Amino acid sequence: MSDHVIPAPLVPVIPTTGGGMFPVRRVYCIGRNFAAHAIEMGHNPDREPPFFFQKNPDNLDASGTFPYPPHTSDVHHEVELLVGLKSGGMNITVDDALSHVWGYGVSLDMTRRDLQGEMKKMGRPWEIGKAFEQSGPVGPLRPVSEIGHPDHGRIALLVNGDLRQEGDLNQMIWKVPEMISYLSEYFELSAGDVIMAGTPSGVNSVERGDVMEASIDGVGLLTVKVI
Repeated sequence: MSDHVIPAPLVPVIPTTGGGMFPVRRVYCIGRNFAAHAIEMGHNPDREPPFFFQKNPDNLDASGTFPYPPHTSDVHHEVELLVGLKSGGMNITVDDALSHVWGYGVSLDMTRRDLQGEMKKMGRPWEIGKAFEQSGPVGPLRPVSEIGHPDHGRIALLVNGDLRQEGDLNQMIWKVPEMISYLSEYFELSAGDVIMAGTPSGVNSVERGDVMEASIDGVGLLTVKVI
């Protein structure tokens, strides 16, 4: 018998290629981690200290659909590598960081760009533009034992068959081990934490009825329909 005073919320999960489920604890997203994307967003592409924002764990969604959200007329796609951790800690070294990774997947950081822009102008947090319902479409995680640690390979996004975004994982300004190490200086990382590793240039808007195809060589393909 539970002593909860309300029904306990379900633990958000991501499917894995092996058939099991990966429970999600926290979602960390790095901003402007590809130089060309930093430029298109009007920022300096130089290697500055990284910055992160968060989505909510239950924002991640593996249904293959993306409901167009309310109070916006400019929703952008951002294809990203998803990193799932099997363990964590504080002050993890770069050399030890990859030992904490369970697997990798393909994800989308969907963004209400108009609302995010308004928040930036007022110096306010971005959650209203980033952390709304089903704003993180995800494909299944593939274990390190199956694919290793992808540090290069094409990352791309097509909308209705037209190429919108294209880059290579080796173009990330901050690599996966560095992201894990940096985050662990400020947060105690743990099993179930995921990191969305940044997007290449070409972000743009989607409309209801669009079909997005996100892919990362060696990791997978994610197809999502905007409804």
